[in-house]
Amino acid sequence: MGRLLKIAIDGPAGAGKSTVAKLVAEKLGYVYIDTGAMYRAVTLQALMDKIDMRDETSLTRLAESVGLVLRVDEKGNTRIVLNGVDVSFQIRTPLVSRCVSQVSQIPGVRQRMMQLQKDMAAGGGVVMEGRDIGTTVLPDAEMKYFLTASVEERARRRYAELLQRGFTVTLEEVLADMAERDYIDAQRAVAPLKPAPDAEIIDCTGMTVDQVVDIITSRVSGRSG
Repeated sequence: MGRLLKIAIDGPAGAGKSTVAKLVAEKLGYVYIDTGAMYRAVTLQALMDKIDMRDETSLTRLAESVGLVLRVDEKGNTRIVLNGVDVSFQIRTPLVSRCVSQVSQIPGVRQRMMQLQKDMAAGGGVVMEGRDIGTTVLPDAEMKYFLTASVEERARRRYAELLQRGFTVTLEEVLADMAERDYIDAQRAVAPLKPAPDAEIIDCTGMTVDQVVDIITSRVSGRSG
């Protein structure tokens, strides 16, 4: 087997990053790290603690003190454990989705999460996905990909996913939330959403998950051999 690489997969909400990154990790025998779940967990705790989403000091303090563990279950799914409690379902609620961009743009929160993420990836053999992995968290990653798709297609995917999970939402609500989140993520002062200069951009509009996974795994196999 070749050397263990660091693979960064970035992109906007609903582009399929999580599904693609998880399958790529499975095929390569790598560890999958969902950084968005970490920010969602901090957001969930802030909501439970009734912290104002504009209170940077309190949110930074929370991020520095919260207990976060990413664990893989027997089915290969990544579970997020917050202060000893599995919150993998709770972090996917529409309310958390609406608030997470506000929390994730706070410098103190990002600094704490970024350090945890760097520690997780230190030995290589990881597929890490998020919004600033290739640009900020793992600028030294050997392979970088930026997945994108039209906002309409991304909203349809997220809408179907939420319905499957039992949430009551409309497509219009999901589309509006996604457009707002795109704007916040792209305009934030700290680590804005954008492709790394050396990232390969893959437009997933009209592509299947397997097609995207095949593109990435074939590139990685050629690089790590």
